[in-house]
Amino acid sequence: MKSHIKLLSTLSLLSLVALGVNACNTSPKAPISSEQKTIVQTAIKAGQFKTLVAALKHTGLDATMNSDGPFTVFAPSDEAFSKLPAGTLESLLKPENKNLLTSILTYHVVSGKVPAKEAMKLQSAGTVNGQRLNISLNDKTLSIGKANVVKADIYCSNGVIHVIDTVMIPSSDSIINTAIKAGSFNTLAAALKAGNLIEALEGKGPFTVFAPTDEAFNKLPKETLTSLLQPENISQLQAILKYHVVSGRIYSPDALKLKEANTLHGSSIKVHVKNGAAMVNESKLIKTDIDASNGVIHVIDTVLIPTT
Repeated sequence: MKSHIKLLSTLSLLSLVALGVNACNTSPKAPISSEQKTIVQTAIKAGQFKTLVAALKHTGLDATMNSDGPFTVFAPSDEAFSKLPAGTLESLLKPENKNLLTSILTYHVVSGKVPAKEAMKLQSAGTVNGQRLNISLNDKTLSIGKANVVKADIYCSNGVIHVIDTVMIPSSDSIINTAIKAGSFNTLAAALKAGNLIEALEGKGPFTVFAPTDEAFNKLPKETLTSLLQPENISQLQAILKYHVVSGRIYSPDALKLKEANTLHGSSIKVHVKNGAAMVNESKLIKTDIDASNGVIHVIDTVLIPTT
């Protein structure tokens, strides 16, 4: 079902470009309307989204994008696709990269109808892909991720299209690979390996991981960490590691609203603000909302220890 929704998103993008909307400044002019046509139909008629349309057909998302929605599509034009490094598009269109292409296309689609005027009030938006797009307004230009909206508010029967000047690429690294590449979670990676949890966190998820840095692990007594990494203590190590993982993709604003969350360990952690700092139990959040293909990572400065 998600793949169908992704398809819809992509088609929506196409329609955007086709119509060519008013430049997205702080006060957009009256929106261009194509309300009798779907996002896909609008995009095809526009003629400026041939690459997007081809990608949608290749992934099979074109059929879904004709559904009721509504969707908001940040649609890259053919010119935007031409900015990709040489060979990138050809690689994405290979059968073995179909899932990656689908992920990219759905990263341009948001559920619901969000006109530019409303988008300007937001700091971020969750996509059909599952990952989040940051939104900002700079010098009267609406920016979505690393792309700028060049034409806004092309209304269709099943949503709205905003034309963007750059193809946006979501994270393709899993939580584990993201942590390894960061270079500051070597102890966590070693502990996950010793606890036979690597495969689990490489899975589809999504997961939210409160990840202790190497420095956080160094706060533990040396003999404690050495003991935990011994094969005979795998159950205790797994319990501690699972206490850092929550099911679902929970970004920091939502985590603070929840106030507490159940972990894979079975007990809950508390997310709160103390002396102006965001905390998980008594551990400080030092970096938040690092997207991965199968979840999100929040960095903490102290290892969390379950009470039971």
